[in-house]
Amino acid sequence: MSILNDLPELERAGVISKDTAAKIELYYKNKKDPSSNKLFVVFGILGAILVGLGVILIIAHNWDELSRGLKTAAAFLPLLIGQALCVFTLLKKNQNKAWTEGTSVFLFFAVGASIALISQIYNIPGNLSSYLLTWMILGLPLVYVMKSSMVSLLYIVGTTYYACETGYWDYPTTEPYSYWLLIAAMVPHYYLLLKNSPKSNFVRFHNWFIALSLTAVLGVFSKQMDELMFLAYSSLFGLFYLFGTSKFLLDEIKKNAYTLLGSLGTVIILLILSFNEFWEHFIKKEMFLSDIIASPEFIITIILSILAIVLLYVRLKSSSIKNLPPFAVAFLVFIPIFFIGTFSPIAVFLINLMVFAVGILTVRAGSKQDHLGILNYGLLIIAALIVCRFFDTDLSFVIRGLLFVSVGVGFFFANYRMIRKRQGNDE
Repeated sequence: MSILNDLPELERAGVISKDTAAKIELYYKNKKDPSSNKLFVVFGILGAILVGLGVILIIAHNWDELSRGLKTAAAFLPLLIGQALCVFTLLKKNQNKAWTEGTSVFLFFAVGASIALISQIYNIPGNLSSYLLTWMILGLPLVYVMKSSMVSLLYIVGTTYYACETGYWDYPTTEPYSYWLLIAAMVPHYYLLLKNSPKSNFVRFHNWFIALSLTAVLGVFSKQMDELMFLAYSSLFGLFYLFGTSKFLLDEIKKNAYTLLGSLGTVIILLILSFNEFWEHFIKKEMFLSDIIASPEFIITIILSILAIVLLYVRLKSSSIKNLPPFAVAFLVFIPIFFIGTFSPIAVFLINLMVFAVGILTVRAGSKQDHLGILNYGLLIIAALIVCRFFDTDLSFVIRGLLFVSVGVGFFFANYRMIRKRQGNDE
């Protein structure tokens, strides 16, 4: 370590005393290296996964030659080993993260393997959805008993796969309402992570996994009123953005998964709806109020919108609406425009205007914060809107070309101005 190498020189120059040099040397010798602890955890988890997969492959290779009794014993063997390792960890290695995560992951896979093998040996009927549901329910206690964040991430992946298998890929498809209960069961662990280790890598992974899981699964509830899912997704992305910029994730406002997905998702939805075809189809579609109110799409939209509005209300208590980013209120503006679209084609114009306003306000926010990334993000939104209009309008190529030139000049001028402003501040 360079500071330890410099100690003799600092001592000779009289910068520090001999006692101080000794204390600094002792401090760094006793200081634990956090990177090595993280590596132990990573290698422990990888080792557990590889061992678990290796055991499954060995058993599978000799499977046909085993009797039913041996097959049953082989099915329970990884489970018993995993349980024994977890008990040993709880009693002797409770504070060792590598042991906790490694043994928990091994037992999690052992549970899945045992369910599959026992089902095959005794020809228990079922499908992939019921298998995944059983596995996740039995694996959930590991998250809390072992306090394992890696099992929590695997649980989110398995729960998402179960919901997608049930709602997208299985036949006939059904709405996996139990997904909400499964995800809710993991929330206490996520809350404790946010509270106790807000800057840990496990929190960052949980942010991404939860946000992506909700985004992927929400679509499975689309059946008869699929147009309403645009409202549901708009409110979901508004909810993401408001949560991502809330006090729960205050340390990572600029880079957490919720803000990125919230802003990107909002822009993508608005760009999709900026085309005229959707609204032409929407006006012609016969929809009855009783059917809309009873549809799962409407109920989900109402729940998500209320949650987003509550977060927005909380935010407005401490901040003026003028200081809010456009992505925090876009879902609220989108709701009346969507219902105008049920009877008037003016909605497509309002959506285009809204995208343009979001782009301009983002550029303005980037300029005020002296942030090149936000400024260019706003310019990209405007550029994307112009590209979309390039394909579905009757404008001449001269005007289209002038629009692209204008955006290009805007990119150059805005970045040049901000860089010059920074250089001026440095001087």
